[in-house]
Amino acid sequence: MWQSLFEELNKDLNKDLKDPGFIVLAVALDQPEAARPWIEAARATYPCLIDRDHHVADLYNLVNVPQAVWIDEQGRIVRPPETAGSTDGFRAMDRKTFTMPEAALAERTRVKAAYLDAVRDWVRHGAASASALQPAQVAARLAPPPDAIADAHARFRLAQHLLRRGRPGDAEEARELLAEATRLHPDSWAMWRQAAVKDARGLAAGPEFWARVDALGSRPYYAPVELAARPDGEAAA
Repeated sequence: MWQSLFEELNKDLNKDLKDPGFIVLAVALDQPEAARPWIEAARATYPCLIDRDHHVADLYNLVNVPQAVWIDEQGRIVRPPETAGSTDGFRAMDRKTFTMPEAALAERTRVKAAYLDAVRDWVRHGAASASALQPAQVAARLAPPPDAIADAHARFRLAQHLLRRGRPGDAEEARELLAEATRLHPDSWAMWRQAAVKDARGLAAGPEFWARVDALGSRPYYAPVELAARPDGEAAA
């Protein structure tokens, strides 16, 4: 998906992929052994990084994947962290057959297409795009995290250090730190996954995951993204 968009928009900009005008920067909030196979399978030609200590999540308050931040040529945030074209449709999945209702699949396709169209509109129209937020709008959506979240990230990084160091007792202390980090920052699914039980694919998608999803109740797993129409009436989403 992102590789196709990367190629399409740089072609529109008459830019070579070795010197792109539009850059996708993918950051995996995971450990190298878990993230590398997925990155290699994607065969992306844009930069792909692995942030095992979640420095990017700490800086931009990322809590799940996929999330995206739009940053312009001047390094200014155009859209703060938000869900990048995903929906909660998976919550309607049959957990035995792993099938989803047609309506949920259709809505997922619609939302993903709308989000990619918004990115296209921004790249082609810049600050004139209705999807590009004004500085005041960006500031209104950003807020310094409370002390508990900063504490959670510090504990998370210390846990990762202990796991890599591997001295006697380090693994147990790391587990305690990860548990406390998740307690302090319960909205961070990215942080929770690091201590969760993984399946054969290396994914935290077993009973523990579904129990946590069910506990959300009416709260979203992927918060909906509001995308505006362009001023000329052409829909950006």
